[in-house]
Parts: sequence; structure tokens; C-alpha cells
Amino acid sequence: LPSMLMFGVILASSGLLLMIEKGILAEVKPPPLYPATGELSRRVGGGEAPGDLDREVLRDIRNRTIRSVCGQRAMPRSVWELPAGQRRTVLRHLLVSDKYRFLYCYVPKVACSNWKRILKVLDGALESVDVKLKMDHKSDLVFLGDMKPDEINYRLKNYYKFIFVRNPAERLLSAYRNKFGEIKEYQLKYGVEIVRRYRKNGGKSAGDDVTFSEFLRYLLDEEVERMNEHWMPIYNLCQPCAVRYDFIGSYERLNEDANHVLEKVQAPSFIRFPERQSWYKPVTAETLHYYLCNTQRRLIKELLPKYILDFSLFAYPLPNVTSEFCRQ
Repeated sequence: LPSMLMFGVILASSGLLLMIEKGILAEVKPPPLYPATGELSRRVGGGEAPGDLDREVLRDIRNRTIRSVCGQRAMPRSVWELPAGQRRTVLRHLLVSDKYRFLYCYVPKVACSNWKRILKVLDGALESVDVKLKMDHKSDLVFLGDMKPDEINYRLKNYYKFIFVRNPAERLLSAYRNKFGEIKEYQLKYGVEIVRRYRKNGGKSAGDDVTFSEFLRYLLDEEVERMNEHWMPIYNLCQPCAVRYDFIGSYERLNEDANHVLEKVQAPSFIRFPERQSWYKPVTAETLHYYLCNTQRRLIKELLPKYILDFSLFAYPLPNVTSEFCRQ
């Protein structure tokens, strides 16, 4: 990661400093991300539809920031400039569709299961996106990391490349609630150790009672490159400087952005992005507010540098944990 001094310069040059200040000092909503200028624009009576100006501003902030960050001398300009471990990570998160000539960098907790479902339908391995079965995250999927260097280079150069991003704080809370509240495997593999490490007399825990603060303390002590993919920063998973993505979709505009991608890759018209399952419990603004405001402010501030590129590159405001906001 760039030094904090360099990062301050980047923020100032891209106009994000004001956004971050507002994110700390006033209530803000996660700003959505939108396609490139002219794509999916909606016109009303020949003029711009409400919100179009905000979309343009956010697009400009995101594009300027990515250019500023990725233009730094120390930043990688291809996957081959990455250290071996980082290169393995991004290549095994890039899914390939040779039939439709696209690469999708999947990010856990950003609707990646549904995108994998779509890839399987496009490849003929699955009959419909609505088939009710547990997602197998390995079979019937093609990973760029399994290919030879010349095959990798050709696809990176010639295929349509996209990712979907999400508010980093919301993504962490979603991972916490899902993995430690519902998945026994994660409770035993990570939960037991987290409680033992950060709680007095926590040796008898089954790992199903990890608090959000304990989870954040664990993330603070973890090396980014050794993190589980469900809470590893999006930057480290998908390396947006080393891979020049053609489109960055957002969780906040999931259906609209997904439809844009499906149209762009010329997917069959009968393929649509799946509806959320009835059992899915989304992270609401109120839920995020509750968890953040019941966590030590110092802990949140200390953790932010690990996720600062996700906040800045994808134009998300930093968490608002001021006393005034938390009293609401």
C-alpha cells in the first residue's frame, strides 16, 4: 500500500478529501457507482434525469482516483509486476468465459455466487439461474490462474473485464454475520481462535459467539495477504491497477449494473441476474449504524488503513462514527 503521506496527496488531487471529511462529520449514504459516460443514461424530456449529475461526479471521482493511485511509480501496471503471492490471488479470482469473451473478478460477499451461477448457465453446465442447489464454487468454472502465461496475456488484453464492488464496512459486516452466525466451518476454523485470542477465559467457546469487535481486532492483527477471501480487501483480490477493468459495477446498483454487463457481453436474452433468495438478510443502513456505533471508535480508525484503497478507489465514504451521529 502507498504510504499515508502519498495517500493524502492522492486524496487531495482526486477531490476525495472532501468526501471523506463528510463521511466522518455528517451522515452520508453509500454513493452508487455507474457505467461510463453515455452508457445506460436515462433522459427525461431531452434533459438529464434526476441524479445524473451526481452520477457524473461519482464517476469522475472514481476514475480520477484510480488514475492517480495507479499512476504512482510504485504501483503495478500488469499482473506480472505483482509479487508471486498477489499474482496467484488475482489470477485465481478471475473467472473466464471463452464463449462470451469476458473475465469476471469475483469478490466474496458482493453477489459472487449469483455471478458464478450465471457463468455456469452461459457455459451450459447449469440449466437455469433459478435451479435450487448449493453453489459449488469450484466445479464447472474456468479460472485464469489455471492457464499458461500466453493464454493469460491474450485474455487480459482482448476480453471484456469487470468486477463488482461494495461498501467495505458493509461487506465486512455481511461476512461477519454470515460466517460466524451461520457457518459451522468458519466458527470452528476462525471463531474458536478469535475468541481464545481476544477474550479472557474464552477457551471453551465453540466459535459461534464471536463479537464484531473481536472480529475487527482479528482483522487488525492479520496480514492482508494472508486474509480469508471473504474479508480480504477488494484491491488485493482483484488488483485494479494491474488489471484494467472495463466496468466496475456496484452492489448498490446490482440489477442495473448486472443487466449492463449481460448486455455488453451479448448474453442470451433469457439470462437474467437472479433475484435474492427469500432467506437472505441484507445489511441495512440501520444495522451497519448499530454495529459501528457499538464498536470502539479507535478500533475502527486503526483498521481503516487496511481497507483505505477500497474506500477511495471505489468512491465510498469512510464510516461515520461520530458521537453525534451515533446518538441518533
